[in-house]
Amino acid sequence: MTSKELLYVKTVADERNISRAAKKLYIAQPSLSQSIQRIEESVGTPLFNRTNTGLSLTFAGERYYHMASQILKIYEDFELEISDINDMKTGRIHMGTTNHLGTIVLPQVMKKFRQICTYVELHVSEENTAVLEQLLLSGELDFCIMHAPKKNAHPQIQYDIMNKDPFVIALSPDHELIRRAVPKEGYPYPVLDIRLLKNERFLMLHEGQRIRHITDSVLEKAGITQPDITLQLRNYETAQMLAAEGLGVTLVPLHYSRITSGECQPALLCIDEKYDASWSMCVAYLKTSFLSKADQLFIQLTKDMFSE
Repeated sequence: MTSKELLYVKTVADERNISRAAKKLYIAQPSLSQSIQRIEESVGTPLFNRTNTGLSLTFAGERYYHMASQILKIYEDFELEISDINDMKTGRIHMGTTNHLGTIVLPQVMKKFRQICTYVELHVSEENTAVLEQLLLSGELDFCIMHAPKKNAHPQIQYDIMNKDPFVIALSPDHELIRRAVPKEGYPYPVLDIRLLKNERFLMLHEGQRIRHITDSVLEKAGITQPDITLQLRNYETAQMLAAEGLGVTLVPLHYSRITSGECQPALLCIDEKYDASWSMCVAYLKTSFLSKADQLFIQLTKDMFSE
């Protein structure tokens, strides 16, 4: 059982298609098919179910895939250790971040990092937080810059909190609820009792996105368990602009709300701190993973620039 065989099985399982996997591995499709067949013969059982819709793992295949991912991660960690021996003259970082955080973090951190680690390769995956956590758990990423979960944090992941950002309510500037908000010391905008949103139409992000997780948690604490969701979107800026036009209300992080452009801007109202309407920017990594010196440097530069 070689590292090449482990990689072949893992790639075919990830792609669910021999042709796509062969292209990704830069080998001929017949050669890959023959290799998979030899591997299945060597273990004595099929690893894949062949169907008209593609390939799926058998139970034995799932166990093989899990083992392959772990062993390939060990190989990668060893390569990173060798990079440490070379004093960061060579190496590779696989990091993940969300689309928006990437635009904030990378321009500020990369310049300083490149001054120190000129030849270390940097590979960035931009995904939502749910996907990033899965990539982290599968060993495909060294660390992520993202927002920490409010609950159900994965026990294998370490979340190093850097800063906290409150959420605000975005709604039309002429919405009648604005008059019911109350100015309070310490809040940048008047505070609205979020229970008053129970009859409003909501512009929501999709369930896999962290902003949606926070929104659902806040509404649940306010007793709004079945909000009227008029539209689901992937872009918080779109939701905020639609709210400004009176097409619903949405909850957005305060920092994000201040960088949205456009002629029509929503009114912003704060949420009482008892609802814990906030999220925390963090660096996330596996508790058991090896972090190279280059990884640690990038993480430390990020913490230096963004920690409160």
